[in-house]
This record gives sequence, C-alpha cells and structure tokens, in this order.
Amino acid sequence: MKTTLKAATMLAGILFASHAFANETLTIANWLPPSHPLVKDVIEPFAASIEKATDGRVTTNILPAPLGPPPAQYDLAVNGVADITFGVQGYNPGRFRTTNIAEIPFWGDTAEATSVAYWRTWDSLLKDAGEYDDVHVLAVFTHGPGQVFMNGGDLSELSAIDGAKIRVGGGIVHELVSALGGVPVEGPSSQTYELLSQGVADGITFPYESVNFFGLTDMVNQALVIPGGLYNTSFFVVMNKDSWAGLSPEDQAAIDSVSGEALARLAGQAWDAADAAGLQAMQGKVTFHDATPEQVAEIGEKVAPVVEAKLAEIDEAGVSSAKAMALMKDNIDELQGE
Repeated sequence: MKTTLKAATMLAGILFASHAFANETLTIANWLPPSHPLVKDVIEPFAASIEKATDGRVTTNILPAPLGPPPAQYDLAVNGVADITFGVQGYNPGRFRTTNIAEIPFWGDTAEATSVAYWRTWDSLLKDAGEYDDVHVLAVFTHGPGQVFMNGGDLSELSAIDGAKIRVGGGIVHELVSALGGVPVEGPSSQTYELLSQGVADGITFPYESVNFFGLTDMVNQALVIPGGLYNTSFFVVMNKDSWAGLSPEDQAAIDSVSGEALARLAGQAWDAADAAGLQAMQGKVTFHDATPEQVAEIGEKVAPVVEAKLAEIDEAGVSSAKAMALMKDNIDELQGE
C-alpha cells in the first residue's frame, strides 16, 4: 500500500512538473505574402524574439494561410481564433479614434521616430480611451511617411491633384486626398497595379516601400514629396487576453521585454529600410518633386479642417488630443535628434 501511494505521489509530481514546464505555442495570424517587409522583417523577427526571451518555453507558429480578410484581424484576436494578430486600424473605420494622432500630416521623415513616439503616446495616454481593452496590446506603430505618386501630370504643381483619381487605403488619407482636390479611389494595396494599369486610378498614396513591393515603379512617373509625409498608416499587434493570461508571469515579462517600444522600434526600422530600398528602385524612373515651403503651407491650410475633425474624435474618445499632440511632437523631436 505504501509502495503504491509513493508511486502515485511521484507520478503526480512528474505530471505537475511536466505541465509547469510544457512549451506554449502561440498561433500568429497572417494575411500578407511571406515576402512582405511587415512579415519577414517585423513579425518573423518578433516571433523569434519571443522564443529567445522565454528560453524556448513559448514558441510561435505563423499561419501560412489567412484566417480572414484584413479588416477581420483584430477580432480574430478578440475571439481567440488566433493568439496574436496584426493589422491596420483604418480597416475598421470609426473603431479606433485615437489612431488619428499617428496618421495626420507632417509628423516625421522616419518610421522609427514616428512609431516609437506613437507607442509612447499610446502607452502613457491613448490607452486610457479603452479602445483595446478586449485584447492585450503588444505594439502600435506606423509605416514610413506616405507620399503622392501619379502617372502623368506634373506634380511640381499642386493643381495636378485637382480632379485626379487617387487610390487610397484605410484611415485618414481618403479625406486628405479629398481636401487636396483629388478623387479618392478605395482599393486594397494588392490591387493597386490593376487600378493603375486599367486607368481606374491616375495615382496612388503610398510610402516608398509599397511602390516597390507592389511592382509599381514602372507604373508611376511623378512623385510629390511632402516633408514629414502627407499621412502615416497605423498598425497594431495584439494578443488574445485569455492566451496572455495563460502565460506564466515570467513569460509575460519576457514577452513584454521584446514588445511595446522594442517592437515599435523594430517595425519602424524595418519600414525605413524598406523605404530606402523602394526609393532606390525608383531612381531614374520617377521624377521627385520636393514640396516647397509655400506648397507645404497650402497643403496645411487645405487639410486643416480634416485634421481638426480627427483630433476632435480623439477628444470624443475620452483623452486629450492637445496632450497627445504635445507628447507626439516632443518624442519625435527627441528621437529625430538622436
């Protein structure tokens, strides 16, 4: 009897130990091609950093096929269909009003500075709006400054945008293009080549990276380069709350160490590198027009009502847009001065 009890006790101890030290595998949803910079230069290194930070106790599995379209990614994490998802807040209009702070014009010339400043602003202020309370936020960040590209016309003059059909993605850029006199054409980035080649669109709004990645370097011949960018696109990386709660405090701390500002900086650096490659690929094919100070002032005047309305939405979400603006500016100034 004593032998049986002792054996049972030992077995229970072994089972408990094996459970306590069992590896946890987190599924990461993906909706982009594996070669896209956001996947190969951000999500894949981030996944590797999770495994390294947790000494292999937490592993990851980036899914090879989409679980849903881009607008569904956030809810895939909310509902636990995947443990971790990433996506664009602008694909869910009106849901993430605090995102507006990162997407307005003229913020900065590097994605790294804008992304880190955005994370700091979100972490210290914007999260109080409660927009992400149904997930655990791993990071928010932006791509590089978005510019205007056209096939034909002369973008040395802002009047070239008047009446031009410009492909836009989600977020604030639709309204900014309208304010400049353009006609926004909605369409996913993957369809941009068709929109241009078929004459559905005369131009596009993109960072340098995307012009190159989507094979458009021969489809546009003019670019208007606006200091700080006409816009930024905001991204999120989030985790299901139950999946997060199921991790040990030690592993949560380890993942936190490679998330937040660290992940925002990684993403910003990746976008900057991709933008540099995209800009290089366009040399000799695209004429770049740097917006003059007078043109920047004119752009600012035209888009001011849009910016004011977007900032008002932040106030309506329950946080101060004035404080958010000050935090973003102070951090971008600091980061660009490093």
